[in-house]
Amino acid sequence: MAEIVRQQIGCITLVVENYDDAIAFYTKKLGFTLVEDTDLGAGKRWVLVAPPNSGGTKLLLAQAGNSEQAQFVGNQTGGRVFLFLETNNFRRDYERMKANGVVFSEEPRVEAYGTVVVFQDLYGNKWDLLELNQAMK
Repeated sequence: MAEIVRQQIGCITLVVENYDDAIAFYTKKLGFTLVEDTDLGAGKRWVLVAPPNSGGTKLLLAQAGNSEQAQFVGNQTGGRVFLFLETNNFRRDYERMKANGVVFSEEPRVEAYGTVVVFQDLYGNKWDLLELNQAMK
């Protein structure tokens, strides 16, 4: 019997200016869970956050350690949408995020694949808040 290949993306690194500011944004404004915050010494930490009830990919918040890394804070993808936050209730999460001061780049819109709006994290990285249509799930 052939072995079944199983892989998944465990973490995506997001370069940030400050660990604590980033943790506050993701947990308080977006409602993410702080999965881990471990001191690695020399000013480095292993900081993981994830959306609530998510069994999937986590964000590794990595504080820029030099000027080369710092230049990419807020622009990790050259101005394109970087990450997609999928939800099972677009209106609930949009309204909560708006009330928490999250910056939106546009008004929500309905596309063939679902309801979507672009928002920015505390550094300006662009995200999509997205509720997929039933056919796309």
